[in-house]
Amino acid sequence: MADLQKVPQVKALPNPNIAFAYLLQPIETRMGPQDYKLSLSQMFPWFGTLKAKENAAEEIAKAKYEVFLNIKSNILNKVKTTYYNLYFNNKASRITRENIKLLKTIQNVALIKVEAGIASASDAYQIEMELNELNNALSQIKDNKIVLTTIFRSLLNVNDQVEIHSPELLWEKDLIESKAILLDSIKTGNHQLLGINMQINAMKKKQVLAKKMGMPSFTLGAEYISIGSGNQDLSGKDAIIFPKIGISIPLYRSKYKAQKKEAYYNEQAKDQQRRNLYNTLDILFEKAWNDYKSSKDKIVLYKSQIEIAKKTLSILETSYSTNNSRFDEYIRMERRLIKYSLALEEARINKHKAISNIESLMGK
Repeated sequence: MADLQKVPQVKALPNPNIAFAYLLQPIETRMGPQDYKLSLSQMFPWFGTLKAKENAAEEIAKAKYEVFLNIKSNILNKVKTTYYNLYFNNKASRITRENIKLLKTIQNVALIKVEAGIASASDAYQIEMELNELNNALSQIKDNKIVLTTIFRSLLNVNDQVEIHSPELLWEKDLIESKAILLDSIKTGNHQLLGINMQINAMKKKQVLAKKMGMPSFTLGAEYISIGSGNQDLSGKDAIIFPKIGISIPLYRSKYKAQKKEAYYNEQAKDQQRRNLYNTLDILFEKAWNDYKSSKDKIVLYKSQIEIAKKTLSILETSYSTNNSRFDEYIRMERRLIKYSLALEEARINKHKAISNIESLMGK
């Protein structure tokens, strides 16, 4: 908005010049003595100069607006990413609590078997050690939630009283467009790229402006001369001289040539920056696309692994409750179930993060 206010400034004409001269010693003329002079003049730059200034200022303002939109898009991406991290934190807490509850159930079975003399006391100790680790992990998850909540509220600029709700299960979302269409959308909608394009346009218009500035400017005006009492027939008559015309010739042209070269070199630099940005966007998109595809595959994998782990864990639990099967097998499977459950939720949020990154590159 600040840069937009430069447009009416640069396209305005220079201030008109008003001059008043009072003659301490009147000049005698045929018509009588001259008392004072009053003149008004206005300078006009070469044709199209003001329009060239306006065009350059508008392109610079547009480029600044794209910078603003890019910052806005990045903030939105950070908000989404932090929210997904909060979701994962809540799911990790829930999964950990469920496994603690599951271990406490099997702990009761182990204690009964130890008291009956049909199981080793090491089984109870293993469960206790496992519970200690899970409780410690749960404590770390709670501490991390405080940090994530603070970051999220800061990004939204809200106070501590605002509650943050997390869904039971993260909603499904997929990219509908093909990879080629998404990449094309990035190269036509990315705010950084659009901003550089407008900066290049501004440099081109500044070259035109430099050429216009090197042309002559004109001054038009009028002069009023007051004639005092003198000749009986002509006294008291005022003489008006109009028009008053002037021209300013830019003889020292080195500065205008330098302005034109400056704009040209800046244009070339921005063009190189644009090419570099094209390559950077390709890399960022490929990484985000790979994360998206990889996360989708992992979601399918971990869902299958969790189902198998749950069935295996149920069999091991029944087997341990009815006979003297090895308890360490149950512990290993319980750890794998936690691992797969957390990995599934991580794959879900990574998929959403990848989509958010792609959308941010597209300028959304």
